[in-house]
Amino acid sequence: MAYKGELIVGLDIGTTKVCAVVAEPTEEGSLDIIGVGCSPSHGLRKGMVVNVEETIASIKRAVEEAEMMAGCEIHSVYTGIAGSHIQAINSQGVIALKHREVTKKDIERVIETAKMISLPPERQIIHVLPQEFIVDDQGGIRDPQGMAGVRLEAKVNIITASVAAVQTLIRCIQKAGLDLIEIVLQPLAASEAVLTDEEKALGVALVDLGGGTTDITVFADNSIRHAAILAVGGTNVTNDIAFGLRTPFSEAEKIKLKYGIATSSLIEEEEEIEIHNVGDKRVRKISRSVLAQIIEPRVEEILGLVDHELIQKDLKDMIASGVVITGGSSLLPGLVELAEQIFGLPTRIGYTRGVGGLSDVTRNPMYATAVGLVKYGFKAQGGGEFYSSYRKRSTWQRFIEGIKRWFKEAF
Repeated sequence: MAYKGELIVGLDIGTTKVCAVVAEPTEEGSLDIIGVGCSPSHGLRKGMVVNVEETIASIKRAVEEAEMMAGCEIHSVYTGIAGSHIQAINSQGVIALKHREVTKKDIERVIETAKMISLPPERQIIHVLPQEFIVDDQGGIRDPQGMAGVRLEAKVNIITASVAAVQTLIRCIQKAGLDLIEIVLQPLAASEAVLTDEEKALGVALVDLGGGTTDITVFADNSIRHAAILAVGGTNVTNDIAFGLRTPFSEAEKIKLKYGIATSSLIEEEEEIEIHNVGDKRVRKISRSVLAQIIEPRVEEILGLVDHELIQKDLKDMIASGVVITGGSSLLPGLVELAEQIFGLPTRIGYTRGVGGLSDVTRNPMYATAVGLVKYGFKAQGGGEFYSSYRKRSTWQRFIEGIKRWFKEAF
C-alpha cells in the first residue's frame, strides 16, 4: 500500500505532448503533487506510437523535467493508453453460489466468467470494469459480498486493445529506463481527476479532447456504462488553420492557442491578428472572425460525432449531470456554449481536483490524464480510506503482512 515517502508517477503519453506527474501520499491520506514535467510529443499519431525513438526521447525529456522539479529519481510509472484501436465490449457472467452467501472469491469467479469471451489473437484485455451485480433476481448491486442467494450474475464492460500497440508502448517506456506498473485507459484515468462522485452516481459523459483523439466515457451509478475513442482531436483543428491560412503547422498551433475561439458569434468587435506565410518571414494581417470561421466547423464536427455516439448507444437519458469536457483542446473560448447547443445538456470544463502540493500548476485540463493516473495508482496501492490504518503499522508489520498476502494469493 502507498505510504508517506513512496512516490506515485503518472505518465501521459499523448499525440501532442508527454506529461509526467510525481505525487507523494500525505499523512492525512491524500496526495501532494511534487513534480511536473511536460515535453512535446513527436512520435505518436492519433494516440498510437509511430516512431519509437522519438517517443522514447519525449518520455525521457518529460521524466527528467519532473525529476528535477521533485528532486527525486523516477523508476516506475502508471501510464495511459488511447487510440482508435481501443474497443469496449459489454459482457456478463453467472455462477451458482456454493454456500448460499456471496464471498469475495465468488465475486472474483463471476468476473472471471464474464471475461471468458472470444478474442482474436491480435487483441488483449486491459480492463474488466464491473457495471452491476445481480443476486438471484435483485439487480443494481455494486458490492454483493455477504448477500444471501443461490445465483450471482455480473455485468461488465471489457476494454480491449491491440496487442501490437500495447507492446510497442511498453517497449518505449522500458527503453526510456522505466518500469511499467500498469496500463490504464486514459479516459478512466482522467475521470479520477475531474469528475465528482455525485456526477458518476447521477450519470455523466466525460469527453477528453486530446490532440489526436477524442475519448468518450459515460458513467452512471458509479460505473462505466460505455467507452469509445474517436480518431479526431485538436490536431485536426490545427491542420485546418494551417491549410486555411497558408501558415506552418507550428505557427498554426500558436495562433490556435492565442487567438482561437470556437464560436464566431462571441467576437464582439473586429479584431485583426498577425500570421506568417509558409516559406517566408512576411507577416500579414487577417480578421479574427476569419480564424473563428475555420475553427468552428471542425469543432462542431467533433462535438457532433460525440453527440451521435451518445444517441446511437441510447445514453443521453442516462447522463442527468450533463457533459464534462477536459483535455488540452478543451480551453478554446466558446467551446462550452457550442457544446451545450449541440448536446442540449449542461456542460462544463473539467479541471483537475482533489490533490495538494503543486495543484495550482496542474489545475489545467491538459494535465487531467496525468493527475488521474497518480490518483488511480494511489487507490490501486491501497490509498484513500485504507491509508490511515495502514500507515500506523511498522515497516516490519507491513513486510510480514505482505508475505502473508503473497502466500494466500499464491496458494
